[in-house]
Parts: sequence; structure tokens; C-alpha cells
Amino acid sequence: MQNRETAPEQALRWVQAGEGAALATVIETWGSAPRRVGAQLVVSGTGAMEGSVSGGCVEGAVVIEALEALQDGASRMLEYGVSDGDAFAVGLACGGTIRVLVEPIGAAGMPVNMLADLVAARAARTPVAYEVTLDGSTRSLVTEGHTERFRTDRSGLSDDGVSFIAIHNPPLRMAIVGGVHIAQHLDGMARSVGFDTYIIDPREAFGSEARFPGAQVINEWPDDALQNLGVDARTALVLLTHDPKLDDPAIQCALASGPFYIGALGSSRTHASRRARLAEAGFKQDQIDQIHGPVGLDIGASGPAEIAVSIMAEVIQTLRQA
Repeated sequence: MQNRETAPEQALRWVQAGEGAALATVIETWGSAPRRVGAQLVVSGTGAMEGSVSGGCVEGAVVIEALEALQDGASRMLEYGVSDGDAFAVGLACGGTIRVLVEPIGAAGMPVNMLADLVAARAARTPVAYEVTLDGSTRSLVTEGHTERFRTDRSGLSDDGVSFIAIHNPPLRMAIVGGVHIAQHLDGMARSVGFDTYIIDPREAFGSEARFPGAQVINEWPDDALQNLGVDARTALVLLTHDPKLDDPAIQCALASGPFYIGALGSSRTHASRRARLAEAGFKQDQIDQIHGPVGLDIGASGPAEIAVSIMAEVIQTLRQA
């Protein structure tokens, strides 16, 4: 879990340490706002902070509001925009407008037990939505009823504008089968954009911590590794071995598990042979069509690093535009 967003977890740690905490969440944006809806900043009772609601533009002002919320125990709604004189004074000079909901953790804000349940759901890789009315009168955690929001990882206001729905999906993961040269570049790129990475290769000469510092290396057969890992809708699978003995069992496992992306290295002829083998194994055409092969966007990539760029771009495109 190398790249998990940490605002709820950090808030709970500070509360359990007796420091208190308040969560600030971007609930609405207009124009070129620097952070997306759902971005969070957590502030402790001592003024320490983690996360961001504006990439640094208005954090100082939000921290002051959060400390005041901790003192009076009341949630508050903040709005900052480039056309607002007060907001401009605190630094939102990059354009756009944001609304931020500040909630103290405690009886008058988000209950501590609700925060603990949210953190536990995230640790268990259970998608959960936090629903809060904008006046702070009601709060709840739900796991159903927001299928499209979960799929697109999209927090936002309810249709009637009365409530805010914060989507807390499990952290993104990328399972890379084959510890080859492309994988060394792809691993770093994936981690830099927020994926937890796993290098799967039973060949210890390829799959080693020395070749992949910072990644979790699994020296098991790919299908066993994927079953133990628990592939889900927040997982991308990239196969780079060129070896059907390794790739095919991994693909078959993945097709039964529902990752949001499956990509396999190889030429068009190689992929055609792969499709034929999967059809013979009993997989339906619409299942086989989920596989991106040859892997990566066609950008004329040359060499391992550029191929890794093309793969990472296709993974992000599939995640955000599917």
C-alpha cells in the first residue's frame, strides 16, 4: 500500500493520540480549480496538516478555519475564488473557485466511530461512500446505491444539492507479470501516479527486490499470486513475459475476477494466438475483448521506457474514460 491517500487514516491516528482532528473536503469546483472534488486535507489540534485541498493556494486559511471548528465543534462551509477579494488575499490566484466542507471529528462533526469504520473499510478494500448533508445534520456510510460513482471514482453533490457524497474506493493497484526491463520503468511510473505495485515472476532472477526497489515482489506462479492478491475492480493487470505458460493462467484468473484493465505484451499475431487459446479454453468473445493487446496506446513507442509510457497512458485512459 505504497501510495494510499491518507487523510482519514491520519485523522484517526491524531484523534487516537488525543490531538483531535478536522477533515476539510473539496465538495465543488468551478473553472481551473487546482484539486478535484473529494480532495482532502486533515488538520490536527496542534495545527499539523496532511493532504491538500488546493495544491497550496488556500491551505493556510483552511487550517485556521479547521482549528476554529475544533474549538467550537461545528462544521463549516468555505468558498474561495479568484474574484473574491478575501480569497485572493490568501492566495487562490491560480483561477477557479472551490467550496470546502470542514468537519471536526467528534460528537458535533463526523463521529469517531464512523471515521474508524471508514478507515477499516478502506483497509479491507471495501468501497464505501460517506454521505453528509451540507448543513451537517445527518451523516452515514453506505456501500450500495452509488454504482456509477464507484465505477468512475467520482465524489460530488447529490442530485438535489442537499448532500455531499464522498467516494472512498480501495487504493489503485497494478500487478505486473514479468520482471522484465519494461516492468522496471512501468513500476516507477505506476507508483508515481498513485498505484500500489506488485511484480509477479516465479523466476527470481527477474523478480527480485534489487531490480524493483520499493515494489512488492512475488515469486509465485502468476495465477496463484493473483488469487492470493485478490484482483478486483481497482486493479490493473499488465502481462509482459511473452510466455503463454505464465501469461495465460494469469489472464484466465483475471477474466474471472474483474480488474478494470488487462493488457498483454506481444505483436498482433501473438495476440491473435492468445485469443484463440482463450476461446478454446471456453472464454466468451466479450470476455476476451477486455484484453488490450498489443498492450499500450499506439504512440510509436521505441524502447522499454517509451513502451512503459504507452502502457501507463492506456491504463489511465481506461480508468478515467471507460
